[in-house]
Amino acid sequence: MGTAAPTPDATRPGGGVDPPPAHPSVETFGAFLDSGVLGVKRIAALEKWLGGVNIRVGHTYLPGNTWSDIEGRAGFLDAWAAWRGERTDRTLVLNVPMQALNEAGVPDVRVRRLLAEGAAGRFDEHYTRLAQRLVELKIPDTVIVLGWEMNGTTYTHRCGPDPAAWKAYWRRAVAAMRAVPGQKFRFDFAPSRGRDAVPWTECYPGDDVVDIIGMDSYDQPPGQDFDRQITEPYGLQQHVDFAAAHHKPISYPEWGLFRNGDNPEYMRRMLAWMDAHKPVYNTITDYCPHGVWECEDNPRSSEVYRALLYGRTDATAQPSTPVSPQPSVPVGPKPTTPPSPLPPTPPVAPTPPGKCAPVDLGSWAEYWIGGKLCLRFDWFSRRS
Repeated sequence: MGTAAPTPDATRPGGGVDPPPAHPSVETFGAFLDSGVLGVKRIAALEKWLGGVNIRVGHTYLPGNTWSDIEGRAGFLDAWAAWRGERTDRTLVLNVPMQALNEAGVPDVRVRRLLAEGAAGRFDEHYTRLAQRLVELKIPDTVIVLGWEMNGTTYTHRCGPDPAAWKAYWRRAVAAMRAVPGQKFRFDFAPSRGRDAVPWTECYPGDDVVDIIGMDSYDQPPGQDFDRQITEPYGLQQHVDFAAAHHKPISYPEWGLFRNGDNPEYMRRMLAWMDAHKPVYNTITDYCPHGVWECEDNPRSSEVYRALLYGRTDATAQPSTPVSPQPSVPVGPKPTTPPSPLPPTPPVAPTPPGKCAPVDLGSWAEYWIGGKLCLRFDWFSRRS
C-alpha cells in the first residue's frame, strides 16, 4: 500500500450537514493520504472534515525501488519532519521496505538468496544511513514499520522463502538503526491479518527487537464477516493475545474496506474493536477501494467513520476500562416535537361541469379513468 490518491473535497460526504460529536475512545489515529508533500497538506482538510479534530499520526512510506529510496533520499521526508516538529504530541509512522525492487515480483529462489545476504549483514549500511537521516531531520522517535506484511506474497521483503534468515535480517536492520546516536525509534512488526502464505508468528524476530506488534487488517476476503476476522487463525484475536503474551502494545498501520465493498458494518465493528483494545495508533488507508474521505465509492462507511470520530479533541475523556467491542451506532439529531395537526377539512362533493350529465360507470371503472364520466348535452352537434 502507499500509492497516491485523488484530491478530495474537504466537505464531502454529508452534504454540508455536520454530524453531532460522538467522541469514541479510539486511540490516537490518522490516515494514509499520500506518501509525499500532498499527504502532509491533506491532513488539515481531513481534520476540518472531522469537525476540527487534532490528527496526531502522520503515515508515509519510503519507496522500495532502489536502496537510495530506502535510505530516505534527500528532500523526501522534509515535509513530514516539519509537520512532526510542529507539535510534541504528534507521531510519524514510516513504512520501510527491506529490499529494493520491493514490488517487482521477484521469485522465491531469488528472495531466499537476498534474505541470506541480509542476515549476513550486506544491507546494514542502508539502515544506518536511514537512521542518520531521520536523526538529522529531528524525527528520531519515528515509528518504523519494517518489512510490513511479510507473511504474504506481494513484497520482495517477504518472510516465507526463509523465515529463519528473515528474522536474522530484521535483527541486523534494527541493530544498525539503534546504533546511530540520538535515535529513539520504535519498531513495529506488522503482518497482514490471517495466515496468508506463512503464519506470521513464524516470522516474529524476538521481543528485544520489536517495540509494537501491529497488524494490517482490511475487510477481506469476500463474504467474510467481522466475527470471522476476529476468530480466524492468526486473526484479530490471536494478534491481541500474542501481543499481550509478549508484553507489547498493538497497532493497526493499515486498515480499511476492500473485498466487500461499502461495508458500514465492518467500519462500525473495526472502530469498536480498536476502541476496546487500545492500539497505540491506527491509520486507515484512505484511497479507493479502502478509504472513506478521498474515496467516494464508500458513502455509507464514510458516514459511520465521520460520525464516530467527528469533533474529537485531546480533552475528550477516555474510559478507564475497556468496553466490549459492540458495534457503535452514530448519534442522530434530537427529534423535535411535531406541530399539532390542523383539523381535517370535510370532503366536498365534486361539482359536474355545466352542460353535461354524469354517467354512473361503477367504482371499478371510475378508479381506472380517474373519476366520473360526464356526457355533454351537445354531443350530437360536435364535429369530428
